[in-house]
Amino acid sequence: MAHLSTHVLDTSRGKPAAGVKIELFHEGKLAHATVTNQDGRTDTPFPSVAVGVYEFIFHAGAYFREVGTLLSEPPFLDEIVIRFGVADPHGRYHVPLLLSPYGYSTYRGS
Repeated sequence: MAHLSTHVLDTSRGKPAAGVKIELFHEGKLAHATVTNQDGRTDTPFPSVAVGVYEFIFHAGAYFREVGTLLSEPPFLDEIVIRFGVADPHGRYHVPLLLSPYGYSTYRGS
């Protein structure tokens, strides 16, 4: 089974994003839910995953409200969905999120 991890960095504040709710879905079903810690990482590991298509949902709007960022209603970015494929059943898949109220980026990390 493949190993899966993530972390979230708040580029608008220049530091890790603590308190971001993250949900992992597989085949439309919730497989795991967690919240980022002070380092923007998760204390509870994601379950090992099989080959397939997955989605992370990052609850960015709730995070920015919690840290006091002034947002429009509705916010430009609220729930960020990243759909990714796991092709290597023994691979390591790290899917970080670089986040601001008006943009984000991701990549396959190591």
